[in-house]
Amino acid sequence: MIWLALIALLMPGPSWAGEARPLGDDPAVEERLKHLAVELRCLVCQNQTLADSNAPLAEDLRREVREMIVKNMSDKEIIDFLVSRYGDFVLYRPPMKATTTLLWVGPFVLLVGGGIALVVALKRRGKKVTEAAISEEEHRRVEQLLSEGVKRS
Repeated sequence: MIWLALIALLMPGPSWAGEARPLGDDPAVEERLKHLAVELRCLVCQNQTLADSNAPLAEDLRREVREMIVKNMSDKEIIDFLVSRYGDFVLYRPPMKATTTLLWVGPFVLLVGGGIALVVALKRRGKKVTEAAISEEEHRRVEQLLSEGVKRS
C-alpha cells in the first residue's frame, strides 16, 4: 500500500497531459472550417458566430460543415445547403433581399425616427419654458423670500 502511494508521488503527472488536438486531423480542413464558421450564425445563441458558440447545436453544425469540407464541397455549396436548410438566418451577414430589407434598413429608420422625435420634443419643451411668465406681484414675492433667506444666514 505504501509502495503505491510512493509510486504515485514519484510519477510525473503533468507529463501525461498533452496539447489539445483539433477535432480534425487535416489543418486545411480546420482552416476552411474556421473561415466558414465566422460567416455562419449559431441558431441557438443568435448573436454569436458558429465559431464563437459553445452550444451543442453549434458543435453539431461545425461537425456537419467539417464533413462537407471533407467531401470536397465548395464553400458556396456548403453555405447554399445551410441556407436551404435553415434560411438566411444562418448567415451572420444576410444578403440584401426583399425578405431581409428590414434587417438592413431598420436600424437607420429607427435612428432617424428617434432623432426627429428628439428634435420635436426639445422644441415643444422650449416653447413651454419661454411661455411661462410671472406677474409683477409674483416677482416681488420671490425677491422678498430671497432677501429673507439671506438675512437668516
